[in-house]
Amino acid sequence: MFVKFISSDRVETAVNAEQVTFISSVTDGTRIRFGEGRSVTVVEPMDEVIERLNKTRSFPQE
Repeated sequence: MFVKFISSDRVETAVNAEQVTFISSVTDGTRIRFGEGRSVTVVEPMDEVIERLNKTRSFPQE
């Protein structure tokens, strides 16, 4: 499942919730990390990011 956020440069960014490996709070907002050293910084606060990613993961898998 994809979740839409706004990146620090104000561009809409879609994140695959299943690939997230680490989330941290940074000056610009929240950094979402994926495997292989990839990351994106979004403007939403960390609590909101976690809540939205968790809601996505709660859907039953088909």
